[in-house]
Amino acid sequence: MNVSPPPQPRQSAGWTTGLALLSLALSALLWLNGLVDSLQRPSVGNALELRQLELTALAAPALPASLRSSLAGEQPLDALRRALRKQLDDSPVPPAPQLELQLALLERQAGQIAEATQRLQQLGQQVPPSQRALVQALLPGRGQDARRTDFETGELLEGWQASPLSRQLVCQALGGPPDSCADLPAQRAAVGRLLGTAVAPVLLLVLGTALLLRQLWLRWRGKAPAASPLVGPPLNLAEATLLIAGGFVVLGELVMPLLLAPLLQGVLSPLAAQPALQQGLLVMGLYLGLMAVPLALLWGQLRPHGSAPVGGWLQWHWLPLGSALRRAVAQVLMVLPVVALVGWLLERLVGDPGGSNPLLELVLTSANPLALLCFAVTAVVLAPLFEETLFRGVLLPVLAQRWGGVAAVTISALVFGIAHLSLGELPPLFVLGLGLGWLRLQSGRLGASVLMHGLWNGLTFANLLLLAG
Repeated sequence: MNVSPPPQPRQSAGWTTGLALLSLALSALLWLNGLVDSLQRPSVGNALELRQLELTALAAPALPASLRSSLAGEQPLDALRRALRKQLDDSPVPPAPQLELQLALLERQAGQIAEATQRLQQLGQQVPPSQRALVQALLPGRGQDARRTDFETGELLEGWQASPLSRQLVCQALGGPPDSCADLPAQRAAVGRLLGTAVAPVLLLVLGTALLLRQLWLRWRGKAPAASPLVGPPLNLAEATLLIAGGFVVLGELVMPLLLAPLLQGVLSPLAAQPALQQGLLVMGLYLGLMAVPLALLWGQLRPHGSAPVGGWLQWHWLPLGSALRRAVAQVLMVLPVVALVGWLLERLVGDPGGSNPLLELVLTSANPLALLCFAVTAVVLAPLFEETLFRGVLLPVLAQRWGGVAAVTISALVFGIAHLSLGELPPLFVLGLGLGWLRLQSGRLGASVLMHGLWNGLTFANLLLLAG
């Protein structure tokens, strides 16, 4: 009596479904834990606000008189002093000595001598002996009215990592006339940076709002171009779930860092004298490791299906590059006002929930060009290529086959937002994911979504560089 073996495709599908469900359960636990933990991470929003106010105060004297009040406000130094005092008073951890020194200088500039003196006395007890000379020189009756040369002032500032504005305030507090204390090159550079961080975003918001209203008008009139055919990889929902939950989350985000981090730290140990560069290479190396497992799994999933259709399974369609870039730029501009509105509403309703991406703080505080290059490659090149491959190249088409395009764009955007493990950034990231998914759906080109993602990250990166100076 011959017994037929069980059908292999059904058994294989059962294993895939089981692994997918297990991976989904583990991913849900990991993501939930990550979202909750994000509430304990500090927010980079406070640091960005202070950098913007300091940049404004530094640039104000160099602005044309006709534009000074509109671009810098009436009292930029007072605005910086109030924001700095609020943040230092609300901070659960001891603030950096540089911030305490700057606040004391601003209080002195505003005539709050008693507050400035008390702050300087406390600061003198906290800083190491090498930094106490400046604090002693700034205290009342300690010779701050004596004229000091630039060399002497520079000696006192050694080890403080003072910003150009703080150096200017120190010079004035030590008796230097305002004209000689002003750092004119730094002020002129600050004007250009202020235009890039304050004026350019407003212009982009206005242009983006106009484009968005035009697009909505065309759709209401039924004149918007029809969506392109959506072609995706021949995977079912269980395989896509296994790819993202198992390959990306469990193996990529959990297992690979545990294996790679000690190895990379050992390889990069000779760079201990350059911690910023060491951190930049570590971030890029860990991200490459994160990418490797799910991309290898995707290759293994697609290999049995033989020849890909015209344009490939993922439908990159990079060429013509010009049209893809135009679509990406237009979509970035249209998403920008919506993301800004959601961020504004979130701040008004719940305040700053914290949990910013740690990479933002690394970019803001790093001064090493090679480290910044590593961060830029990770954020502007690797992340868009990898994330768009998973979320708009695989997940969105698979979901669209089952539930339609609108549901696919919405679900893939939600998964995209959750994957960044920041509860505070989830709403803006969800809106960005909607824009990326809508572009993929309408254009039929994954390359356009990658370009849009890269442009968005590039704008964020450029803004951080301008604020960092």
